[in-house]
Amino acid sequence: MTISFILNGEDVMIRSEANVRLIDILRGNFGLMGAKIGCLTGKCGFCTVIFNGNVSLACLIPAFRLKGSEVITIEGFSQTDEYQDITAGFTQAGMETCGYCTTSKILNAGALLERIKRPSREDVLHAFSGIKCRCTDPEKLVEGIEKTVEFRQRRLYGRTA
Repeated sequence: MTISFILNGEDVMIRSEANVRLIDILRGNFGLMGAKIGCLTGKCGFCTVIFNGNVSLACLIPAFRLKGSEVITIEGFSQTDEYQDITAGFTQAGMETCGYCTTSKILNAGALLERIKRPSREDVLHAFSGIKCRCTDPEKLVEGIEKTVEFRQRRLYGRTA
């Protein structure tokens, strides 16, 4: 089947079987390696993308659902000011990741801060509970989000929160 959708702001078209997973399409058809292959059952969170505005797992999205949709990968998100705020906040907090879960943590941070401008500690821990990698100290994660809020406030309003 032929499928048209928006990928990182560009109209794209592919030919695919209906049941091929988005994670395989991103990696195989487009060479986008930011979403990692993990459990392939939706339990680890490593294949996170933004699908039609929501944090989603690319291993659970079959090709037929792509028709007319919009997908943003870490490669596309990395071109935004929000990405710069998040990575600066994570770095300033001394937050370290193993590298395998980095994409998921950044995209989850972006989605969280889109919904809640100043998330509480509980909001942060809940937002990241679906990522099964435990390489990051939860307190550093909370601090990273707090620093990200400060960077965003400075960028948007010229002041800190």
